[in-house]
Amino acid sequence: MAQNPVKILQNHQLRITNCRKEVLRTFMEKKSALSHADLEEDLKEVFDRVTIYRTLKTFLETDLIHKVLDDSGATKYALCAHGHEGSHNRHDHEHVHFKCEACGRTICIDEVSLPKIKLPEGYVNKEVNLLVTGVCNKCS
Repeated sequence: MAQNPVKILQNHQLRITNCRKEVLRTFMEKKSALSHADLEEDLKEVFDRVTIYRTLKTFLETDLIHKVLDDSGATKYALCAHGHEGSHNRHDHEHVHFKCEACGRTICIDEVSLPKIKLPEGYVNKEVNLLVTGVCNKCS
């Protein structure tokens, strides 16, 4: 069952502000990865770009959203699966992302984990990304 933005913010022990509620609501409605520019376009009548940026930074720091690889060159973010389920446990962001060539949406495919990659000695893994492109289930 989907939760409302206020409950999600409470679960993550974040102060409830109008911008945080609206950014969360936008992620929940779009159900896809969004860039800062996407959010700014949707919320420009109410919030300035710096406020949206700070909200995204806070959400990243509290593991509410994660960065998403996208072939557009823009940094995109997606609501973490645990974010709308109410859990506040840190989790693995290493799952497949899918970009639809028809509608342009980038979504998380949480059910598909990335393989563990063993790097040569001296290399340190910080992040692993896999972007699959094709046609999503809504467009096919």
